[in-house]
Amino acid sequence: MGTLRLSGRPRYFAARRDAATVLRGSERRGYYTSRLGETRLLYFAARRDAATFIRSLERPNMIQVQHLSKLYEDLHRGTFAAVDGVSFTVAPGEIFGLLGPNGAGKTTVLRILSTVLRPTSGIANVAGYDVEADPAEVRRRIGFVSNNTAMYDRMTAWEMAEYFGRLHGMDPDHLKDRLERLFTQLRMNDFRDVPGGKMSTGMKQKVSIARALVHDPPVLVFDEATLGLDVLVARNLLAVIRDLRDCGKCLIFSTHIMSEVERLCDRIAIMHRGRILDSGTLETLRNRHGQEDFEELFFGLLSQHEQAEMGLMNTELLNTGTGR
Repeated sequence: MGTLRLSGRPRYFAARRDAATVLRGSERRGYYTSRLGETRLLYFAARRDAATFIRSLERPNMIQVQHLSKLYEDLHRGTFAAVDGVSFTVAPGEIFGLLGPNGAGKTTVLRILSTVLRPTSGIANVAGYDVEADPAEVRRRIGFVSNNTAMYDRMTAWEMAEYFGRLHGMDPDHLKDRLERLFTQLRMNDFRDVPGGKMSTGMKQKVSIARALVHDPPVLVFDEATLGLDVLVARNLLAVIRDLRDCGKCLIFSTHIMSEVERLCDRIAIMHRGRILDSGTLETLRNRHGQEDFEELFFGLLSQHEQAEMGLMNTELLNTGTGR
């Protein structure tokens, strides 16, 4: 297996021989591992992917989030922080996992990235575009898949994907070719003419993926996408996500299922009550916390955070009671 080591920020290939090395290595179907802090990028299994590999080094972060916050006013609690100072980056060819219990703030972060919500403060860039300043450009470059994507009962799988391609302004001939490739890649030809009202859960999820992929975005978001799926359908979905990663897509995968994160993600951020408690590769997190069992590591982090918050609340109550 060929290995390419980069320290600090990835350096673009400075000489022709470096590009040739990538090409020769990819012909041998080698995978390349590079280091960007804790990030591991795996590139690529075929000759055509070498150019994608080289281009990706010129723009190492496809998603950049800095000190992102989203506040709401609550009648009983006052100001409530659904997201509180979150920061992370995601590179091309990487699956970044957002892991946390329900209510951790994962979906809020993803809705901000997809321009559905506006942040209260902080910066979020997708493919070089700010989610507040350039929302239309962000939407052209992102695909969103969730577990509850609405379906039109009377539209077939083909009509549904075609409709969203038209919404993105795709040329009709290009759209037709794109749909043919997608339906073959996702194995959807058997139900391309089945209306939404007669689709199984697995069929509907594949249509949701086709909708998200039809305009070929560089960034893809999967928000609790396996929730409610049977084991076989969920397994197939995870295989599709791996394939997208190997094609150089930038992916965020949100879940509360730890086994999915362990098998799928290159880096992980553990969220709780709007904050990222820690992030890194699975190996880094295990070494940092001295815990091989990821489930124990996860619940240990949540427990420490809750105890710290409880201690802070007790201190504030004590200070208030003594008039300090």
